[in-house]
Amino acid sequence: MARTTGSDGEKTEAAIRDAALDLIARLGFEAMSMRQLASQVGVQPAALYRYFPTKEVLLYALMREHMENLIGSWGEARPAEGSIEEKPAGRLAAFVENHIRFHLARRNSTHVSNLELRSLSEERLKRILDLRSEYEGELRGILTDGRRDGVFRIDDVSLTAMAIIQMITGVIVWFRPELRLSEDEVAANYHTMTMRLVGAAM
Repeated sequence: MARTTGSDGEKTEAAIRDAALDLIARLGFEAMSMRQLASQVGVQPAALYRYFPTKEVLLYALMREHMENLIGSWGEARPAEGSIEEKPAGRLAAFVENHIRFHLARRNSTHVSNLELRSLSEERLKRILDLRSEYEGELRGILTDGRRDGVFRIDDVSLTAMAIIQMITGVIVWFRPELRLSEDEVAANYHTMTMRLVGAAM
């Protein structure tokens, strides 16, 4: 990779983040060394520590950015208040589609965020789990509203929310653009499966 010497700080930090996501996704957090990361970015190892004092600080920054971007993405995709789509079924459809598209566009980030929680200290782990709970709370709210309105038949909102999150995040494991289903078709099929899961009329 071309050296980033002379680049401004923001470009260098972005390059570090991108290279770290690639290396951690391929090698695992424990196996990745800061020397490998510096080599991939094209800087001296000491330069990394100006941006991220430790490997864990870097990992935490990557995970926090992923969750904050996911929450922000849903904020933009959420149907407008008062619209037909704002009803529970419409919100659930929007949530599922946004979640799938967000994660397909960020495979490495999703992989790191899902598999490397074990590498965080207790305090930083709690912060990430709080962000996850905030995001998943949006889905629980949709399911609760749908059950209240009689459009969803759900016994356990929390369990159903966890099942949906696992299902729609798991798309990144198998989806490949060259396979028979396009991203649009995947989103549509998972919407159908989700609606069946919550007992909604189709």
